[in-house]
Amino acid sequence: MELYNYIKSLHLIFVITWFAGLFYIVRLFVYHAEAKLKPQPEQDILIKQYQLMQYRLWYIITWPSAVLASIFAFWMLFFTEVGKVWLTQPWMHVKLAFVFLLYLYHLKCHQIFKQLQNNEVKHSGNFFRIWNEGATIILFAVVFLVILKNAINWIYGVIGIFVFSIVIMIGFKLYKKIREKNQNR
Repeated sequence: MELYNYIKSLHLIFVITWFAGLFYIVRLFVYHAEAKLKPQPEQDILIKQYQLMQYRLWYIITWPSAVLASIFAFWMLFFTEVGKVWLTQPWMHVKLAFVFLLYLYHLKCHQIFKQLQNNEVKHSGNFFRIWNEGATIILFAVVFLVILKNAINWIYGVIGIFVFSIVIMIGFKLYKKIREKNQNR
């Protein structure tokens, strides 16, 4: 059981750093997209810096964290008695579905990362702000599932995060209007 707790601890540490990387990379995407609107030479200076920051974050923190979190998760699920029991429970099936969505989200971020590294900005800063909520929703769903260990009650937590996301988006729109108003002065 002691080995299991070490594996679980390492899994949790790398899940946290994986999410930190996902949250921050999308924030860098926002800055990168907005830098594209700046005049020269400011645009080139900012974009070069953001590309470097994205590269380091993505390959030094985010990808390694995703891989290590996965390795420790597989170890827990397939090589411990507790994990084998969890694999038979419905809440774990739902959690694994959300983890699959997280991998898809990560891969889409990788695609966007590659585009931005090649100076292809296909989305706006506003798009990336909304895109960042995807990881937040997955995080809330997974945490509620793991803590409650119930395949149904997690829905209340996800509904709560959707409502929270709507409030954040309304606040964002208000902030944007205030910012635009102040720029016009």
